[in-house]
Amino acid sequence: MKAIKKINNNVVICEDDNKKELVAFGKGLGFPAVPYKITDLSLISMTFYKMDRSYYKLLEEIPPEIFEVSAIIVKKAQRTLDCKLNPNLLPGLADHINFALARMKKYKKMKMLFSYDIEQLYPKETELARYAVKVIEKNLFVKLPESEITNIAMHFVNAEEEHVTSSSDVNMDEIIQHITNEIEAIFQVEIDRKGFNYNRFVMHLRYYMKRIEEKKQFVDDNSALFKAVKSESPEVFECAMHIAEIIDERLKSKSTEDEILYLMIHIKRILKNNISI
Repeated sequence: MKAIKKINNNVVICEDDNKKELVAFGKGLGFPAVPYKITDLSLISMTFYKMDRSYYKLLEEIPPEIFEVSAIIVKKAQRTLDCKLNPNLLPGLADHINFALARMKKYKKMKMLFSYDIEQLYPKETELARYAVKVIEKNLFVKLPESEITNIAMHFVNAEEEHVTSSSDVNMDEIIQHITNEIEAIFQVEIDRKGFNYNRFVMHLRYYMKRIEEKKQFVDDNSALFKAVKSESPEVFECAMHIAEIIDERLKSKSTEDEILYLMIHIKRILKNNISI
């Protein structure tokens, strides 16, 4: 196996003997100058094929200790869940943990609730998420709210589905394109459709519409956080409400406050790195 690009000291992009690209994790893999041949394969703790390249930048930005904890959790998930997991679970989970820690610092007094509905629907994933929270708390010296069990459980649920498709005649791609155009028009920006934040937003929209179809919308009473984000970014709130109306009109549904909260968070992320037209 050949390391062809360093992400950080413990993560490298590699080519296997069949010239297929993969991401390899292992202590010290990024220390030698690349390219180089990895002769001792015991140094590699985990590999991922078919990871979306838009996640590579994220691998560079998130602190190594968060990725190390995420790798421990994903390894446990691979052993526990009897299915093929999406290769983007690791960077997605690391991104979520990083965001959760930042959110805790900014909104110290906010309380978000554990979802018993999610626990009933996905008991195996919830139990795995309890384990994940314990690992995060032990290794990163933090105390997470119980709601993080719900949030992390949903990452496992999402990773178990290779492709998110609609069970009805709803054209998800058409709706997402329409929503993207609306955001560009409202904020007078040109969205980078190949960027990581946009890809994350698209995936969120797909699961959002799937939850509506399956009547499993988030209902976790995040009203305090919802009000705080709305107050901070009223234009983003108006945009999120507009998007929710588009989806609700097409799917004959009523989006919950929690779903609109997550829309606001994703819209803010997209706008953060886009330049005005």
